[in-house]
Amino acid sequence: MYIVKLYLRVLGLLSPDRRLVMVLVAASLAVALAQFAEPVLFGQIVDRLTRSAGQPGAAIWAAIAPLAILWAGFGLFNILGSALVALRADQLSHRRRLVVMSEFFEHLLHLPQSYHQAAHTGRLLKILLDGSAGISNVWLSFLRQNAISFMSLFVLLPATLFLNWRLGLLLIVLVILSGLMIGYVINATHKRQDEVEDFHTQIAERAADTLSNVAVVQSFTRVGNETGAFRNIGASFLVAQLPILTWWAAATVITRAAATIAVLLIFLYGTWLHVQGMTSIGEIVAFISLATLCIGKLEQVIGFLNSIFMLAPKLAEFFDVLDTQASVRNRPAAVEAGVLNGAITFDHVSYSHDGSRPAIVDLNFSIEPGEIVAVVGETGSGKSTTAAALFRAFDPDNGRVLIDGIDVADINLVSLRSNIGIVFQEPLLFARTIEENMRVGKSDASIDQIRKALADAQALAFVDALEAGLQTNIGERGRNLSGGERQRLSIARALLKDPSILVLDEATSALDVTTEAAVQKALDKAMEGRTTLIIAHRLSTVRRADRILVLQKGRIVEQGTYDELVAQKGIFARFAQEKLVDDLP
Repeated sequence: MYIVKLYLRVLGLLSPDRRLVMVLVAASLAVALAQFAEPVLFGQIVDRLTRSAGQPGAAIWAAIAPLAILWAGFGLFNILGSALVALRADQLSHRRRLVVMSEFFEHLLHLPQSYHQAAHTGRLLKILLDGSAGISNVWLSFLRQNAISFMSLFVLLPATLFLNWRLGLLLIVLVILSGLMIGYVINATHKRQDEVEDFHTQIAERAADTLSNVAVVQSFTRVGNETGAFRNIGASFLVAQLPILTWWAAATVITRAAATIAVLLIFLYGTWLHVQGMTSIGEIVAFISLATLCIGKLEQVIGFLNSIFMLAPKLAEFFDVLDTQASVRNRPAAVEAGVLNGAITFDHVSYSHDGSRPAIVDLNFSIEPGEIVAVVGETGSGKSTTAAALFRAFDPDNGRVLIDGIDVADINLVSLRSNIGIVFQEPLLFARTIEENMRVGKSDASIDQIRKALADAQALAFVDALEAGLQTNIGERGRNLSGGERQRLSIARALLKDPSILVLDEATSALDVTTEAAVQKALDKAMEGRTTLIIAHRLSTVRRADRILVLQKGRIVEQGTYDELVAQKGIFARFAQEKLVDDLP
């Protein structure tokens, strides 16, 4: 039942084109009817030839001509109909595959960051490609030939009872016995295929993980180790796969043997019936052809079921991801906020990532429009979680985050996040051109606006020095640039967005002292008249804040200006005195 449900869900993805699917199924029934009619007509032609023995040639031709013409007509219809069904099925499958891939990709992008932190990128990419390809293969296989095969076996095969119930009953019994034997093979391989698919996933994850850290692999001379581990997974995969291949080889033998045995039994039993006067030679010939046809259709159906079982783990993974609900999504009455002023309020906000250890606890503070607030604290104190709550990376377990007095949960996500510019601790750049990376901040920005943002971030000089300038492809995660260049480009991207609220999550951590001083001037200008939340540890950055919040174990333990906190001689004062602030993550 699990496989049936999975299969029906795959077919259900064709529902937007249900009319075309119904036409193709109807055409498949017509083609199946034509294929069924051919051996029947041929048998009747044989009977007429037998009865016309000894008659003049003209009389013989006159007797078989109508049946021969009809036979040829069904044959031509079979060829043309099959070709047209295959063509339209191919077009439908390829078109719908692109739609399903796009919808799956969009769904992935809507899943929260916590999901992507837990899920391996290589695994998700494998699921996207393998799942969509598997779905497309099921559609193609079913609509191109297996719809015809199913029609032949379950609709037209029983009709053979009306031709000759004795031969028809034998044929049905033979097909059922063959099907039962193949069903046994399918059942024997089903559980093993899940294990095989797990090894596929391990291979994808291991390869992606190693390639994304190739610098570490080479510098630590780990090439041999990583290659060996990869080969070990491949060897385990082969051990799990070989028994399945053996079972399916047995299935092929059974199917081919069934075809031969069916023809032989039909011939022997038909001959005995002919001797008893219970059937004609033409019916024997027709049933031999029908036996070959039906066993061939059975082989196609078995191959289709084989592919379904082989693909089942891939399809199940695909639908598991598709069924994952985003924990953060637009509420039905979410509003378009327009351009916000930037007044921020954390109203007794608490949140835990895993439901047991609190990340932030009862945060209660406000930031006025245009105010610059810095958040400092040790690793795990909740600094980044505080910033993430602002742009609704998650919904708090308790309390509310408000902007301009509106709960962020009541604001359309696109509208909310368009008002917030973020510079992350790690520059997150695409393997695209510099211009394309900049347009992430503002897709309709002019070249002059892009160049100005680059200049403000002290990045224009190094961009202009590149041979291709803005059209330079910076490689995966910006690897073709230095750490400082990547960070400046990330800052320029945020400046181009021109948001109401600016979040700087360790924005200058990758810069040297000289570059930081230049970038800091640009950030000072960018922060003018704009609410800014700074996650930082360097004294130079913290000193510029209008107010500093000190977090410890997710709670605000101190707050005030730099001078006020130093005067309190508390946690922050100790950081400053011992110059540990510069070293805090």
